[in-house]
Amino acid sequence: MTASKNNIFSRPAALALLGLCLATGPAAAQLTALVAVEPTARKAAHSILRASAEAGLSKAAGQPVALTTSDDLADAMRATRSAGYDIFIGPAQVAASALQRGYELVGSTQKSDKYLLVGLQQIDAVPAMKGRRLYLPQQDSLYTYMARGMLNEAGLSFQDLRAVQYEKFPQAGLSALTLGTADATVVREDDWAEWSAAQAGNVRVLGTSQPVPGGFSVVVKKDLPAETRARLAQWFATSASSTGMPSATVRPEATEYRRVAELGLFTPTSLPGVSRITAQEAQSLLAKGAMLVDTRTEKEFKTKRIRGAVFAAYVEKSLKDVAFNAGQDDFQALDKLPNLDKAKPVIFACNGAECWKSYKAAKVAAEKGFKSVYWFRGGLPEWDAAGLPTEGG
Repeated sequence: MTASKNNIFSRPAALALLGLCLATGPAAAQLTALVAVEPTARKAAHSILRASAEAGLSKAAGQPVALTTSDDLADAMRATRSAGYDIFIGPAQVAASALQRGYELVGSTQKSDKYLLVGLQQIDAVPAMKGRRLYLPQQDSLYTYMARGMLNEAGLSFQDLRAVQYEKFPQAGLSALTLGTADATVVREDDWAEWSAAQAGNVRVLGTSQPVPGGFSVVVKKDLPAETRARLAQWFATSASSTGMPSATVRPEATEYRRVAELGLFTPTSLPGVSRITAQEAQSLLAKGAMLVDTRTEKEFKTKRIRGAVFAAYVEKSLKDVAFNAGQDDFQALDKLPNLDKAKPVIFACNGAECWKSYKAAKVAAEKGFKSVYWFRGGLPEWDAAGLPTEGG
């Protein structure tokens, strides 16, 4: 039989093409990676040989990898929330956000750092920052996260400051202090040690953060095949340095990333004028006659609650911020509780560290003249995890 004149390929050519297709299979899907850069880490980012890094990652993954670099941290944070890349290489806050959304840690490139809030000598403590001027890098910078956390612990927010000046380079904040254009800034502990050794004592340390993962942190999607994740982790630990990318050989504690994430959206860890307590302490106070007020919605309360809790919903419309406007909220339910005695201990709880209702309720109660106010920050999740009695449902 002869081939039709309408056929483009001869029979041998067609068979050869079919064999090639069967040998190579369908094209492998492309993985994506983002290098998110703090303003101070631009040199590190510029030293990365992109083509070499893409080639190395592609070989390790067994499929093409496209690498993108960005110093827009707001965009990088948005990308973590939408799982926009398969791999994130960036500062601790980027990794911390991704780790809450289906990623796992490969490692970081430097030992953990501490960050210092430093200010002029006449500012004696963090609470005295109220009405002052603060110099920071861009809003989603790790320095800004640290500043927010240290202010929150003192019961302040950025709204309590006279001005927050956002610039590109954190070290320039120290120059701003000496020039009188700012009253405080945030610096890495190592940078402070070097700078303060060469300067007169016109600036003091106001606050110190907990350790924060240093350099770049690397995270990958958990839903990638286990073998692919293992090969990528091996490449970042042993071969990345050949492309100008630091090796990710440090393994920070998970709690360090959790703390960074909390600074972005969780309630602060303390509330001035109110005692923060644990589940066991709440249980002990309840046994001694304290009132535990559940500030969640009625539906949540009826579904499951701490045994012995009373219901008083805190209806919040104000910002989730230490400088919230209580006048925008509704907590009339507190005054309607039976057997309410401002002289007796009262505990406020809700849905854990991400829930602001109990924080706001405790602060409002203290301002209303309640003598012994307790804030159970962990709320029902912590109580439940401790195996303590619940009811409802």
